[in-house]
Amino acid sequence: MSPAPTRLVVLAGPTAVGKGTLAAYVRSQHPQIWVSVSVTTRPARPGETDGVHYHFVSDAEFDRMCEAGELLEWAVVHGHAKYGTPRSAVERAMATGRPALLEIDLQGARQVKNKMPDALFVFLAPPSWEELVHRLDGRGTESSAERERRLQTARQELAAVAEFDTTIVNDDVARAGEELVSLLTDPSDDPTNQGTDTS
Repeated sequence: MSPAPTRLVVLAGPTAVGKGTLAAYVRSQHPQIWVSVSVTTRPARPGETDGVHYHFVSDAEFDRMCEAGELLEWAVVHGHAKYGTPRSAVERAMATGRPALLEIDLQGARQVKNKMPDALFVFLAPPSWEELVHRLDGRGTESSAERERRLQTARQELAAVAEFDTTIVNDDVARAGEELVSLLTDPSDDPTNQGTDTS
């Protein structure tokens, strides 16, 4: 018998909240969980590896993938770079029965919700607004103009928390990571099933 298809867990949240760091933790500490790798048109940051952190592609290749229907979701983020999720990779992972994690931005999460409403949507929140600003400043990868654009976007993204099934506060990567893993691997921790008789 082939394995039963798994449920998709979608992780989203404001810029600089640590989505990538949390996904990297899950990938390294729980290799049984499949974690999506997005395609993007932005250049790689120091320490990023093509095919591991992102698939770095040209604008032309990204547009081709969109037109061919190869992306489950895509968005222009912060008015600049394009990001998207390869559809075939998600479908293959889910068909194997492995727990599957999609780490994307808010625009992408809304698109996935329209296409796959049975997925579990998890909002990653910062401990405070001040901590979010501190993390963005600490990265040192954005110009002052880009920093302001990202903070403006973050304010809008934080207001979307009610659209999600549950929230994880990223106050500690290991703690938040294990909370996320429990949602991926233990159906009893699924907040959308609470109160349901599973006997």
